[in-house]
Amino acid sequence: MINVFARQFRLLKPLVIALLSLAMIPAEAAPEVKVQGLFANRAVLLIDGEIRLLKAGERSPEGVLLVSSTSREAVVEIGGVRKTLGLSQQIAGSFTEAESNEVRVPRDSDSHYRVGGAINGKPVTMMIDTGATAVVLNLNDARRLGIDYRKGTKSFSSTAGGIVNTYSVVLDRVSVGNILLYNVQAAVVVGDFPQQILLGNTFLSRVSMVEEGGVLVIRNKF
Repeated sequence: MINVFARQFRLLKPLVIALLSLAMIPAEAAPEVKVQGLFANRAVLLIDGEIRLLKAGERSPEGVLLVSSTSREAVVEIGGVRKTLGLSQQIAGSFTEAESNEVRVPRDSDSHYRVGGAINGKPVTMMIDTGATAVVLNLNDARRLGIDYRKGTKSFSSTAGGIVNTYSVVLDRVSVGNILLYNVQAAVVVGDFPQQILLGNTFLSRVSMVEEGGVLVIRNKF
């Protein structure tokens, strides 16, 4: 019986060695992916050092599929495995913290920059407006976000539609991606203007911005 086993082992030995050799070959490394911008059905991903603007359902040259995206998170698929990532989260076999606070915002088809963020911890979408002196919200947005604007300083502002009443308030915190600022001055307009929250200079002056090929890069100054 022992001789039979020995003979079978001698016959199978080349196959065992071949299988062990294959097992020792390192698997192809998965691409490193970092989320740098989030939008509805689009995301800016940094994949192995290359910036990729992908639409939902689109696959990058590195093989990363953007399954879906919102202003808060993106679902990506790598090698058949799906992962959910937030802004500045990174995956390379495991999640790690972002090395620096940076957000990349692609220009929209109307040439404006829009970015997802939060005001006092509540999610919002804001249009970046370097011509606005402050963060500007309309009355409905202020109410939705629970901002007690009546405790602010009443004033007025000139708009394309004429003179409007405003309230000057201080927002506890405003965030864009993982960039978080506290005590940000804002103006609440009594009425429906602006239709979208404006991210103005009371926030923008406290960060650094540079445009790179149609993508606005926002970084912490400090």
